[in-house]
Amino acid sequence: MGQRIGLFGGTFDPPHTGHLAGAAAARSALGLDRVIFVVANEPWQKSNQRPVTNAHHRLAMVRLLVEGVDGIEVSDLEIARGGPSYTIDTVKELRAGDHEVILVVGADAAAGLDSWDRSDELRELVEVAVVDRPGYFFSELNGWRLHRVIAESVDVSSSGVRDLVSGGASTSDSIPSTIRSYIDLHGLDWS
Repeated sequence: MGQRIGLFGGTFDPPHTGHLAGAAAARSALGLDRVIFVVANEPWQKSNQRPVTNAHHRLAMVRLLVEGVDGIEVSDLEIARGGPSYTIDTVKELRAGDHEVILVVGADAAAGLDSWDRSDELRELVEVAVVDRPGYFFSELNGWRLHRVIAESVDVSSSGVRDLVSGGASTSDSIPSTIRSYIDLHGLDWS
């Protein structure tokens, strides 16, 4: 018998403490064996909205975020697959190992689930852990099996972190110092 796996996919540009708090809360609330952060190779819903940091940098930063955290892992599955990243393909790959896959998303992303690629098929394959986010409300979506996950309230977003970095401001409340050091070392710039 397989495991109950939380799939937390995303752009993670950059990853922040809110991502980690949400993953930990979902693992605890739903009794998941593990949560896997899956870094999108080409996030098809974002790549034509703004420049996205190279996937290998985003993967390295997510590894720094979860380092030493029990039950939370990182996967380069979508990067290795190449091309645009679609959650449905990743779910099918994980389910092939006889695992139950629970999709972990923030309340902001949950509202757009019906716009995801092959959402009708995805809806049949997964349950969804919807992690509370400040300023967003949990809402039911027709046909989706949703579980509300109350997480430690962390009012942080990747866009907010990008703005702080671009402005040269402190990010100590938003990302671990190891990620800020990585950003500075590699000259990642979102201005």
